[in-house]
Amino acid sequence: MGLFRLLFWVAVIFAAIWIWRRFISTPKSTRPPEDAAAPMVRCAHCGVHVPKAQALNQDQHWYCSQPHLERGPHTGDR
Repeated sequence: MGLFRLLFWVAVIFAAIWIWRRFISTPKSTRPPEDAAAPMVRCAHCGVHVPKAQALNQDQHWYCSQPHLERGPHTGDR
């Protein structure tokens, strides 16, 4: 009976420590990266997808770089 009582109290102490660590301590920051949900657009010239905030817009077309913006949309006759 004494061994059972000792094992019971050891289990209670370990459970209390686990609960304290799990719910009382401050959780680690799991903030997603800022660009994780950034809307993407497709370059009208080369087809590469880039974040909308970094893309260049002209005449309702999006471009990944200034040279592609200057060349315009891809026409398919290379």
